[in-house]
Formats: sequence, C-alpha cells, structure tokens
Amino acid sequence: MRIAIGNDHRGVQFKRKLVDLLSRLGHEVVDVGTDSSESVDYPDIASLVACKVAKKEVDRGILICGTGIGMAITANKVPGIRATTCHDEVTAEICRRHNDVNVLCLSADLVGEQRVQRMVEVWLGTEFDGGRHERRISKIAELESQACHEPCEGGGCGG
Repeated sequence: MRIAIGNDHRGVQFKRKLVDLLSRLGHEVVDVGTDSSESVDYPDIASLVACKVAKKEVDRGILICGTGIGMAITANKVPGIRATTCHDEVTAEICRRHNDVNVLCLSADLVGEQRVQRMVEVWLGTEFDGGRHERRISKIAELESQACHEPCEGGGCGG
C-alpha cells in the first residue's frame, strides 16, 4: 500500500518511528511532513496529504500533530477525504469498517508510542465492511458535493 505521511513540528519523532514501522510492514511511504522542530502550520501539511489521497496518488494518509484534531479538521475539507482521530485500537478498527476512513490523524502528545503503532497496524489491516455503511458513505459524499454558500437550515444545504 502507498501511504502519505505528514506531520507538523509536534509529530517529528512519532513520524520517524511510524515511517520505520510502515516500511517494515512492506508499505511504500511518501513523506510530506517536516523533519524540524521549528513551528509549521498544520493545515499546509494536512492539505498535502489529503490531496494525495483524494487524487489517488496514494492509498491512504496518516497525519500527526499535537492532538490530531487540527489535522482532521483540515483534511476533511478536501472532497473525498474521510479523516478522523483515534485513541485506541477499537476506534481505529471501527473507523475503517464503518466509515472507510482514508486518513488517520494521530496525537503525538496524548497517546503513547506503542498504542499509536498498534492503532496504525489495526487501521491498515482493516477493510471497509460496505453493506449498510456504503449507503451512509454515499450520503456523506453527496453532502460534500453540494456547494453550500449559506448556513444549512432544516437539516440540509440549500445550495
């Protein structure tokens, strides 16, 4: 599998370890993150990874920052991306099975290294269940394709 990995200054050490893990597992890694502890803006990194996934240049993406939250928010702005943070192996598995998450966003500050490595292994090894979940993913894609210029009212976008 081709995996794009990106990180801000908070995720440098985690990224290095994950790149080693992914390589040992036989995956090809496209690293677009920083290797410096100097502050960088996470939206710049998240958008690079998300666009590579959306354009199918890679199969999946992994993003790392202090909490993973900002990366997830940013990545989800790119059409076709389903990004989320996970905090354990169960959420890593369920986000793949039920939501076909294609970008995993990780915390370098809040989750230990061994747990992160195990979550990545579970996330990469879990397939999308399809079935009833496919209908829900299609609804997300439909909502995503609508050009909203005004706040949504009455449960849907007015265009």
